[in-house]
Amino acid sequence: MELSKSIVSSFYDLQKERIQVGNRICAEIKARLGQEPSKPEKGLDAEAKKYLAQARIEYKRITDAFVRGRADKNIEIDFEKNHIIVDEVMLEFVKLYERLLANEEDMGKYIEKQVYVQPIWKDFLKGVKGVGPLMSAVILAKLDIRAADHISSFWKYAGLDVVIDENGKGKGRCRCKDHLIEVEYINKKGEKTKRDSITFNPFLKTKLIGVLGPSFVKQKDSRYRDIYDGYKHRIENHPGHAEKTKGHRNNMAIRYTVKIFLQDLWLAWRKLEGLPITPPYAEAKLGLKHDETVKV
Repeated sequence: MELSKSIVSSFYDLQKERIQVGNRICAEIKARLGQEPSKPEKGLDAEAKKYLAQARIEYKRITDAFVRGRADKNIEIDFEKNHIIVDEVMLEFVKLYERLLANEEDMGKYIEKQVYVQPIWKDFLKGVKGVGPLMSAVILAKLDIRAADHISSFWKYAGLDVVIDENGKGKGRCRCKDHLIEVEYINKKGEKTKRDSITFNPFLKTKLIGVLGPSFVKQKDSRYRDIYDGYKHRIENHPGHAEKTKGHRNNMAIRYTVKIFLQDLWLAWRKLEGLPITPPYAEAKLGLKHDETVKV
């Protein structure tokens, strides 16, 4: 059974809506604590900051600390005794958040079950430290192994390929004007026209670089943490990167680590599906090969 791409997209749509509702609730609570709109939390008084700090310690999501278990359960609520839910409007707002969170959690559990029966999960993803079922769901939903004849196809679709400029210099794919391509589309009038467009899937790139990459960095005794450390050490000691900031070097190392992960995934997945294998450009043309003895 193939993973349902629609349900994965729906899960993240639901998550986005839940986060938006949660942010609005938190903004209202912070305002009641004395924090002005758009002002940092450091402007709060000591008691308010202590309350928020304790909430963050006890819960992953700050909103949960305010709303979980506080909504009406078919009983009369004395709003005067509450600090957060002080009227019917806030009560309905909180109920909405709880419904969204419950639906998100239920859908997440269903997606996990779908991931667990996928051959590539059992054969490869399950054994990779830092890759959970929900991240695997994104990968399986967005990447098509049958259409990717080369690893470069994965890199390009994820926005991790390198663009060579007119001077022969390479730069990582981004949204800058030089990296856009002209595509045709039908406008509101039904007319065929052209516009500049990115060449990659922005959702996939965000998940890989913003979520998966940092997850690799947090792992100990793992293949991808070793790759991250090794590459970061190289660029920190390379004279050509001396002017780059610490954050920039970190981002470069994360990007490289994710590319190697995609390369490993592509190879394992293609073999599992009985599809032909082609070596990456660096190996085929330059004779470079990554150390296969690094820990998984």
